[in-house]
Amino acid sequence: MIRYLRLSALIGGLVFCLSAAEKPGKPTIYRDTYGVPHIYGKTDADVVFGLMYAQAEDNFWQIEEGYIRSLGRSAELNGASSLLSDVLLRAFEVNKQAQKEYAESPPDIRAICDAFAAGLNEYLAKHPEIKPRLITRFEPWHILASQRSGAAGAAGAGQTGASVAEMLKAFPGIGADAVPLRQQPNAEGEDLDEGSNMWAVSPKKSASRRALLFMNPHVGFFGGGQRYEAHLESKQGLKITGFAILGTPYIRSGFNERHGWSHTNNYADTSDVYRETFDDPAKPLAYRYGPGYRTAVEWSEDVPVKTAAGIETRRVTFRKTHHGPIVAVTAAGSMAARPARSEIAGNPGGEIGQRLAMAKARNLREFRAALARTVLTGSNTIYADRSGEIFYLHGNAVPRRSRRFDWTKPVDGSDPETEWQGYHSIDELPHAASPASGYLQNCNSTPYKMDGGDAQGAHPKYMVSEQDNLRAQMSRRLLTARERFTFEEWARTATDTYVLKADTAIPELLAAWEKQPVEGLEELIAELKKWNHISTTNSVAMTLFMRWQRQEPQDLAGLKRAAASLEEDFGTWRVPWGDVNRIQRVHTSGTLEQFSDAKPSLPVSGAPGSPVGIIFNFTTRRVPGQKRAYGISGNTYVAVVEFGEKLKARSIVTFGQSANPESKHFFDQAPIYAKGEFKPVWFYKNDVKAHAERTYRPGEEGK
Repeated sequence: MIRYLRLSALIGGLVFCLSAAEKPGKPTIYRDTYGVPHIYGKTDADVVFGLMYAQAEDNFWQIEEGYIRSLGRSAELNGASSLLSDVLLRAFEVNKQAQKEYAESPPDIRAICDAFAAGLNEYLAKHPEIKPRLITRFEPWHILASQRSGAAGAAGAGQTGASVAEMLKAFPGIGADAVPLRQQPNAEGEDLDEGSNMWAVSPKKSASRRALLFMNPHVGFFGGGQRYEAHLESKQGLKITGFAILGTPYIRSGFNERHGWSHTNNYADTSDVYRETFDDPAKPLAYRYGPGYRTAVEWSEDVPVKTAAGIETRRVTFRKTHHGPIVAVTAAGSMAARPARSEIAGNPGGEIGQRLAMAKARNLREFRAALARTVLTGSNTIYADRSGEIFYLHGNAVPRRSRRFDWTKPVDGSDPETEWQGYHSIDELPHAASPASGYLQNCNSTPYKMDGGDAQGAHPKYMVSEQDNLRAQMSRRLLTARERFTFEEWARTATDTYVLKADTAIPELLAAWEKQPVEGLEELIAELKKWNHISTTNSVAMTLFMRWQRQEPQDLAGLKRAAASLEEDFGTWRVPWGDVNRIQRVHTSGTLEQFSDAKPSLPVSGAPGSPVGIIFNFTTRRVPGQKRAYGISGNTYVAVVEFGEKLKARSIVTFGQSANPESKHFFDQAPIYAKGEFKPVWFYKNDVKAHAERTYRPGEEGK
């Protein structure tokens, strides 16, 4: 292993030196008037180099933070509270498998990985004032480890049903203090209401007779997973604009003049837990399988942990069966976890290869061929293109299993029938192309209502578990409200603020009031009764309704408690929604700097989408001692697109392109975002040059 690491470092260093020496191969970056990078290069690797350099310029702290976590080094910074996470990544052999995957990847994928590392390393070399906390040099395989770490974390925390204590038993030597912070006493949990909305309409419902696309991921505004807008063009056929997840070298959801796509989270079962039986005292590594036994693999590793006395190492022991690593030991047995697409064999190019193929597709046939690689886990996809085609696919990498078992719980690992039988093809997943309704939508919801229909498929439960939710219901209502959408109407609808839950919750409350009025609620009832159920920043009814929704139970007494809480905070219950619901940018971590009523902020009309069925999704956190609540998740990157003879598109990110408070692009998009509006997307090079506030090559911006 040591020999391999040295070879990997040598190869990575050689690629970096060559890239730095070949100045013609360096991309050109045009930063537009919102700071969005438009990156042009000869090769795909050239533009990836530029993308990572640009990301580092805007938010190196968060990139390093993400890789500290995904490489299993968090305990070196945070101590034992992060140790279990680090140990789980080692149990899944994330770094070892990432290095192996890099070595076995096709040359074009290795070139992308090399460029990823070289771009970040170039940034560090040219900016000695930046002092990394742990990672002073990035390696090409780090991006592959990052991709694997997400699947490993999901599988490790999946269907075991195990307590933290039972998870600690799986790793002798870890220590009893390795308790995740969120599990410790008095640690406050919070629901980020993460999800997404996406829609597409065919020419049948478009005033211009052109397909329209709406992209709307809902994720955290701070910490890992932040969305980063960028535009990439190479002479190898890569031409795409959209967003990358910060720290990744490709556009995750995007569009060009030919086609575009978006994703929502999918809740198909993409990881399973196997209950393994170790019952032979003479052979402690023997576990039951079929009529006999197999032998588990056991190994130990030194894991560094920050303590008051400095860095100490803990010798932790791991075990794995042919299903995967043991992640918990319970009274029912030892639990082995297996995430989808963790294997390397038969998976050339991996996620990077599929993402590039999706971006380079020229039509629906080629895009479907890219999806047919079935590498992505946890994603539904909506597609639209210039020819007017729209398409939906529910999920991607879904293991094929026996329907005899309940896969939401641990299954018997000794039963050979619990083995996966490959992966489902995309034709076996729920999908639809250019439906008669003229639209497709998904909001982390059932695929059986994606086009307004109500047919129930015969798909297995492990493939489709989603229900119809309020965001999907509101989407169908909006998509059927107009016979045809102009582009301006499409853009306005994308940040609609009608509160669907009010349609049922308020009539129920009024019925209870009419049946048995409660003294002192007359004005509150009158306020809600006259409300049009649309959230605006000056709506008093919206504030009252949302405070009431936080009460348990949500009855007349709950309404009285909601009003009392507003009076306690503001001296009156007549508080406009914008006085409570605010957007404020703090440190990119979301934890190293607290929100404050004393600092500048802006009013926002959005609200949490899942609980109340609003399209403009905006979830807030209230800090003790502060009266207002501040956005922590919701609409992050939003885009509306029309695929005409010439591409027409607008987009917005939550705050601005840069996480540096001294940058003009730290908060410049927030005023637009807060009003539910968009900025232009400049896609054609003439437009890019016309709106460029600076042009440079990575490492040469000071020249």
